[in-house]
Order: sequence, then C-alpha cells, then structure tokens
Amino acid sequence: MRTETERNAKKTEKEIEKLLGKMTLDEKIAMIHGAGLFRSGGVERLGIPPLVTSDGPMGVRAEFMDDRWIPAGNNDDSVSYLPSNSALASTWSPYCAYEMGRVLGAEARGRGKDVILAPGINIKRSPLCGRNFEYMSEDPKLTATLAVPFVKGVQHNDVAACVKHFAANVQETDRLMVDEEIDVRTLYELYFPAFKAAVQEGNAYSVMGAYNKVNGVHCCENKNLLDLVLRGEWGFDGVVISDWGGIHKTKEAAACSIDLEMSVFPDFDEYKLANPLKEAIAKGEISEEAVDCKVRNILRMMFRLKMIGKHRDERRAGTYNASSHRQVILKTAEESMILLKNEQRLLPLNAAKIKKLVVIGQNAVKTHSDGGGSAEIKALYEICPLMGLKRYLGGNVQVEYYKGYHVPEKPKMYDHNWQADSLDDLKGTNIGQLVRDEEHMQEMHRRQAEERLAQLEKEKAEIREKNPALFAQAVEAAKDADAVIFVGGLNHDSDSEGIDRVDMKLPYEQDMLIEELLKVRKDLIVTLIGGSPVEMPWRDKAQAILWSYYAGMETGTAFAQIIFGSVNPSGKLAETFPASYADCADAKNGQFGLWGRIKLEEGLYCGYRHFDRQRIKPAFCFGHGLSYTDFAYSGLTLKAEKGRAVKVSFTVKNTGKRIGAETAQVYVAPVAPRVDRPDKELKAYTKVELAPGRSTKATITLKQEDFAYFDETLHDFVTDAGDYEILVGASSGDIRLKGIATLA
Repeated sequence: MRTETERNAKKTEKEIEKLLGKMTLDEKIAMIHGAGLFRSGGVERLGIPPLVTSDGPMGVRAEFMDDRWIPAGNNDDSVSYLPSNSALASTWSPYCAYEMGRVLGAEARGRGKDVILAPGINIKRSPLCGRNFEYMSEDPKLTATLAVPFVKGVQHNDVAACVKHFAANVQETDRLMVDEEIDVRTLYELYFPAFKAAVQEGNAYSVMGAYNKVNGVHCCENKNLLDLVLRGEWGFDGVVISDWGGIHKTKEAAACSIDLEMSVFPDFDEYKLANPLKEAIAKGEISEEAVDCKVRNILRMMFRLKMIGKHRDERRAGTYNASSHRQVILKTAEESMILLKNEQRLLPLNAAKIKKLVVIGQNAVKTHSDGGGSAEIKALYEICPLMGLKRYLGGNVQVEYYKGYHVPEKPKMYDHNWQADSLDDLKGTNIGQLVRDEEHMQEMHRRQAEERLAQLEKEKAEIREKNPALFAQAVEAAKDADAVIFVGGLNHDSDSEGIDRVDMKLPYEQDMLIEELLKVRKDLIVTLIGGSPVEMPWRDKAQAILWSYYAGMETGTAFAQIIFGSVNPSGKLAETFPASYADCADAKNGQFGLWGRIKLEEGLYCGYRHFDRQRIKPAFCFGHGLSYTDFAYSGLTLKAEKGRAVKVSFTVKNTGKRIGAETAQVYVAPVAPRVDRPDKELKAYTKVELAPGRSTKATITLKQEDFAYFDETLHDFVTDAGDYEILVGASSGDIRLKGIATLA
C-alpha cells in the first residue's frame, strides 16, 4: 500500500511528464543553462519561472547586474552576516547548524532566491587551501552531522540548499584544471560521506559539481561521480548545478547527470549546454532524451520548492535582517570561539579591576564580511572586536587602540570581477579538448607566480618600512595598562577563493610583534581571527590564546562576552592545528598547490589521522577547546545491541564553579584490523551543558557502519568481527575513558 508521500510523488512525476510534453527543444535547452549570471531560463508560456540562485554560505550575496560582474548598486540588498562554515563546525552543535541553515534559507527566500549555494562541506586536506574558511572540518563524521541539519534548516524555507563542491575540492591553485588522483577507498571513507549524508539524510535538493578533475575527468562531466555514485548508489533525484564555468565539453556534460550549466560570462547562448548542445542534437550526436532527463530534475525541484504546481500559493515567504536572526547568529558566534590556552586562569578578565585596557592589532577593527571571493556579502552591520569590547565596558574603562602592525591596502575593483578574470585566462586554450595546452598553461603559471611574488615582495617592503614605529608604539602602550589584548590573525587577503596561502605563518610580521609584547607583558591575551590554522612559535610563552574563525556580524559582541566571562567558551577545533606546516601530510609528500596534477598519496591519513599515525604532536589537536570550568568523565559501559551495534554510556560532571558546555567525543580504534586502518576515528559526539556540580549520563549508540571500512574489491563497506577499542574524551588527544567492544 502506497503512502501519501509516495502517491504525491507519483502525481508530481505525471505533472512533470505533462509539462515536458508541451515544451519545445528550445524551451528545454533554455532551462538547463544560465540566462543571467545567477539565473537560468524559464518557460513563461507554461508558467515555469527561471531558477534564481545566489552565493553563499555566510549570507545572501549582494545583487549584481544580470550580465556583468558589477554590483547593481542597490540599497536594499544588505543582509545578515552569518558565521563561516568553519566557525559553525567549531560549535560541534547540530542545533546551531540547523538554526544557521534556517536563517540563511529565510534570508535567501526573503531576497527572492530559489537556490542558495551552500553549505560548503569539502574535507580540509591542507591548512593552506584558500577556501578552508568556507568548509567545515577535516573529519567526515563531524562534517556530515552538521551538514544534514544545516540543509534541513535551509530547505524549511522552500529554498534549495546546493551542497558544494562535489567532490574533493581541496586546493585553489590551478582550480579549473587540476587533476586529483584519489584511490577509491579514500573517496568513500573520507571525501564522500558528508555528501552522501546531505543527500540521503538531509534530502538536499541540489548539489554543485566541483571545478577540479577527479582521476582524470572534470567533476561536472564525471559519469562515475554523478551517475554511478550520486544518482545510482545514493539515489539522488535532485538538481546537479555546475560551478560557475565548471563545464568544458558539450557531449560529456550532456551524457552525464549535470543538469544546469552556470558560468561567469554573458555569452549565455554559447554556453556548452546552449547552442552547441542544440547543434549536436541536430547532427544526431546527442539525443533529446538527455535534455529531457535534465529538465525533469529541474522541474522536480521546482515542485518541491512550490515554484510551480497546485501548491504554488503555499510557498513560504522569507525575510532578511530580522532581529531574531541576529540572536541566532550571536549564539552561534559565542559557541564557535575556541579557548586554546588559559594558564593561571588568566581569562576571563574582571572588568571591575580594569581602569585601562590596551587593544593592539588590525583585526580588532577589521571587517571581514566583504571579502573571500564568492562568500562575500554586503552586511547590514559587523561588530568588530574593539567595538564589542567598548560596548561591553560601557565607558567605565579607558580603552586605547593601537594598530600594532601594517596591513597594505588592496584596491577594490568595480569595473570587472576576479571570478570572470579567473576563467578568462583559459580563453584561447584548448581546454575543451582531451589534450591540454601545457605550454600555454605553464607560461600562464609562471607569469602568475612571478606577479604574485613581486606583489608579495612589494608588500613585505612596505610592511618592513612601517612596522618598526607601530611596534614601538604598541609595546610602549602595553607597559602600563591593566590588561592587554592582542587581536591579530588572518583576513581575506589570504583566506580567499581563487588563491591558496603560501605558508602557515601569520602575515604582516605579527609573530615578531607578539614576541615583543610578551617580553613586557607575560599576561598578554593573544586572540586570533582566521579561516585556517596558523603557526604559533610563541605559544609556549603566551598564557592565554583565544581563536575565532570568521564568526559573523556579532563577532565583537561574542568576543567581549567571552573575554569578560559573561559567556563560557565551548568551541572545539574541527581541524588539527599543526605546530608547523612541515608536519602536515601534504607538506611531507609535496602534493599540494601544484599545477596540472596532484596525487593524494596520504590516502586516509588526513588531519588527525596523519598526526596519530606519524606520532607527531600538533600545537593543538582535533577536538581541543578549553572552558572556564572543568569536566570529569566516569562510568564507561559498553553494551552489545542487535545488528552489531554497541550502546556506549558514560557520565560527564561539571567539577568547576561556572556553568559550561562540554563536547564529549567518541572514537573507535580497531585492535587488530585485517586491513590498514587509521589509529582511531571520530564516530560520535554529544554536547552537554551543566551547572556547577551537576552531572549527566550520556548514551550514544554506535551502529555497525561505525566500525566499517570500504573494501574496493567488493565495492562495499565491510565490518569485520573482532575487538574495537572505544575511546571517550574531551579531544582526540585527551582521552578520558577506554573500553573494548567485541563484534561477533
């Protein structure tokens, strides 16, 4: 007997076929390629509207001209600035993930969008990847458990989440052509799980194909990725959208499960799935049925979004810049900030004991919402850390600000757009053919490398000239203050789409300044903002280190509340912070940032898996994050359940004097595996908030798949019988409880 859902789905499919039968070939083709920079073509006579899309993960992007990368200049497109995906992941909170998705979906709908190009869920392979701030974690389990509620939150608003970038988008260097050689097991265990969860559990309506190649084939033309895995194995029946400019060959794109081609150029009729496709059909090289399949998927999503059909009048209305949205953003920002170190209980500060506070560092006043590439937005407002501190203190404390270090200004370009420029370099090459013009590309690489090196040297000279005076001023001011806070880190000059970082060091000679400040102030509070790990050669000298990713419009509010203890920090690292880039897997094998081809030689040993196996101690381990209170773990019990599941129970107690939240993490470590497996892997976690002296019993069920690995011969996941160590702790490096589970 069919369920109501199944009956409705069958009716929808009949309606889709009716519409399809009324459409001409020209109308079908119009629906599967861009008719504007952020919209597809519609079929007005049949009541089929265009699909309207927008970046991005941190808020709905400002309006652009329909056919030019020039801001429309409106005053009605400012929106809420959301915490980046890296900040969201640091909350380890599925609740925050759902709420952030709900806010983003509401604001997208309020701006008239049908598809929001978010979330970004690629695995963070290297700390140098320029887009890491847009992604969540180095771990597939953590990413999956946050991606699912985020997608559901977005789609609650009748807006499609477009999960990106499928698959293995791990570097920005040569991003349009780089070929990544990845073994099948690594794909299935590391780079696929979050996408699979977003599709099967989150019911994502759309997926974006990545720019890069995987094993020799562009992702947006890759039948293995899109037909066999995404649609065949995972049952995805939504829309696959190309990244903007990600399709290069008409026949290959027509033959695989890519549905909508978008690009950055205004020659919309010349897109690969436009006139070239029509010509190929006329010649009999491609069947019209290939187009029909793509149109069906788009129509199906339109029905789900209530864009067409009998429920059209029931589509949810959205809103943007709502005060309730700002409260959710503030809560997420508070939970995202990570206390890395706090010797002598230096934090929180007592405002009543401070008469003069000195704040040093450009990130104290820097706004970040308008940078980073496609993640940029026009924020309604953005509270910087200095403003947050001043607002919190209310005028009763003398607050002095000093730049500390020099940041060279980069000119804003309004007559053209870097996204269009990034693809324009490929014009005149034979990118659409099977053979790449290596000579041209190598020359382009050489030229770009020389230009970047020249620019960096120019900036370094400018910094060396201006920093001594700024250093001296900051150090002198720090001497007689009651408290000194350094606010430094990265910005979107280095954390940005389209370019990878050159190293893991703090820019602008910040390390030198921090060393000088620590000489006169052992109690210096070091706070850093950024999208990826940085080396901290002074970390053993600093007593307190607070890390924040780009935390949204209420960054300064959350920052001040944590510094002064109104909020107890509960963020945990969703990625390993290496002591040095040289310790990273991609640094050791040299397979990052290359043009043409990279081989992911480390396989499964990404992030903490690499550091565990190589016995390398990082600066701060995966899952690390301190609190102003303390937590004790006890009473681990393991109970076998049906279906080779294991029920894990333990108690967490707040043994300190403040209310606080702790994220207890559960790792699985095979005792004597039949095949090579990581030393341990995160399989579950729970975040609990406890008052002083209170405790709670946490119960988590590990399913059979939590013990499995992918067998390439069987092309399936396999769970071997045997012993598995169950590890429970406050981080990957702070295991508090251990037990053995035996699977028959």
